[in-house]
Formats: sequence, structure tokens, C-alpha cells
Amino acid sequence: MQSSKATYEGTVGVGLSSHLRAYVALVKPRLTLLVVFSAIFGYMMAPNVAGFDLLTILALGLGGFLITGASNTLNQVIEAEHDKLMTRTQNRPMVKKVISPLEAVIFAMVCAIGGVSLLGFMFGLVAALLGIIALLLYAFVYTPLKRIHSVAVLVGAFPGALPPLIGWAAATGSLGTNAWILFLIQFLWQFPHFWAIAWVLEEDYRKAGFKMLPSDAGRSGFTAAIILVYTILLVPVCVLPYAFDITGLLTVTVMGIAGVLFSLQAVVLLKQRTVKAASRLMFGSFIYLPVVQIAMLIDKF
Repeated sequence: MQSSKATYEGTVGVGLSSHLRAYVALVKPRLTLLVVFSAIFGYMMAPNVAGFDLLTILALGLGGFLITGASNTLNQVIEAEHDKLMTRTQNRPMVKKVISPLEAVIFAMVCAIGGVSLLGFMFGLVAALLGIIALLLYAFVYTPLKRIHSVAVLVGAFPGALPPLIGWAAATGSLGTNAWILFLIQFLWQFPHFWAIAWVLEEDYRKAGFKMLPSDAGRSGFTAAIILVYTILLVPVCVLPYAFDITGLLTVTVMGIAGVLFSLQAVVLLKQRTVKAASRLMFGSFIYLPVVQIAMLIDKF
């Protein structure tokens, strides 16, 4: 009897642990934390924010985390049958059936309602509405569109660039020109970011029928040229925060240098058209955005 009881308790423990890990995987915590950082960045850049209020930041971070986690969960529910076709996603909890679709949807709804309610209660209607828009666009427009047309990247860039707006709205209760400049920087950055990832993972995406690169030819000169155009666009944008008195010359300098280096990586991709060059551009994109945002924060304070 003691042996049976011990075995049963061990099985339950393993099951619970497996479920908890699965829920964490559904949320995609690393990606979600990057989104949360962008929202906090937008909040801190607002003109009426003069310091770091821990409770306010935690509330904004939690609200953003819950909404983003809900979006990521719904994405995995919708794409479960396609994720099992790709090497990089074949171990996700929905593919392995660790969690049922109903469980995942309920989890996503709880997260979404909790996140939107927190933003609405703490920061007002505008921030909450932006959170809802981001979730709906990502889960129900961008996600299914990925298998239909490469315009999905354009659609996905909108919810991807909303976190700074959400943070700004949380601080001010409204949106203005300066908030949209923060949006524009993150919006433009996403194209070389996503296309570099899609170049590296093209074979995997094709297995699942995802159309992520801007050309049906895939890893082509046209695709590399379009990527270069968007990296170049990030260079002149560096003057906007200074021109609109959001930040000073430090931001112009850092954004300018980062934009030029990012563009040079895109030039290499255009010349070589290799996965290695795309991988370097991808990691360059991971560095570009946080460096620029941190520079802007330092410049403001």
C-alpha cells in the first residue's frame, strides 16, 4: 500500500510539474518580457513621468505580461497542427498534447481578462483598448494570415509596435505625436527583424506552409534588397526624437550608429544571401532595439 501510494503521488507530482512547464511555454516568457520592456519604455518616455515608481511599473508589466501571454497561447492553439510540422516548434505543449485546447483557451481568456482589466483599472481606457487591439490583431489576424500571404508580416508589425503606445497611454491617458514616433521606430525595426528570422528558418516555415518572406522566391536578392531598405529607413528616423524634443543628441548618435551598423549587416546579406549572414542580421536586430530604447531612456533622465 505504501509503495502504491508513493507511486501515485509521484505521478501526480510529475503531472503537475509538466502542466506548469507547459503553461510557462505557452506564455513564451522571454518574448513576453521583451514586449513588457517596450511597454515600460513607452511609459518612462512620457513627459509627465519623472522617476521610477515600482508599484506602477509592476502593474504595467503584469498587465502587459498577461495580455501578451494570452496572445502567445492563442497563437499556439490556432497553429498546433502546423507547429508539429516544424522542427523548432514540434515540442510545444499543444503539439505534445500536454494541455488540451480547451484548457489553453480558458488559460488565455483568464490572462486576457486579467491583463486588460488591470490596465483599465490602473491606467485607463486607452491603454486597455490598445491591449485588446494588440491581442486581437496578433491572435486572430496575423496568426491565420501567415499561411495565406506574406503581408502577414506587415499586419503583425502593428501589434508588435503597440507596447510603447500602451506604456505612453498608461502614463498620459492619451496618444500624441511623440508616442507615434516611438511606435514608428519599433514598427520599422520589425521588418528586418522578422525577415531575418524567416530567412534563417525558411525550410521550417515552408513545411508548415507559412509565407513569411516578402518574395515567393524565398531567399532571393529581392528579399535581401527589401530588408536593406527597411534597415536604411531606420537611419534618418534617428532625428525624429530630437526634432520633436523627446530626447537629445545622445539618442541621435546612438540610433544613427546602430542604424548604420544594422544596414551594413543587411548589405552583407544582399551580397552573400546566406543563412549565416541572415543569422548575424537576426542577432543584430535583437541588439538594435534594446540599445536604442536604453539610450533614449538615459538621454531623457
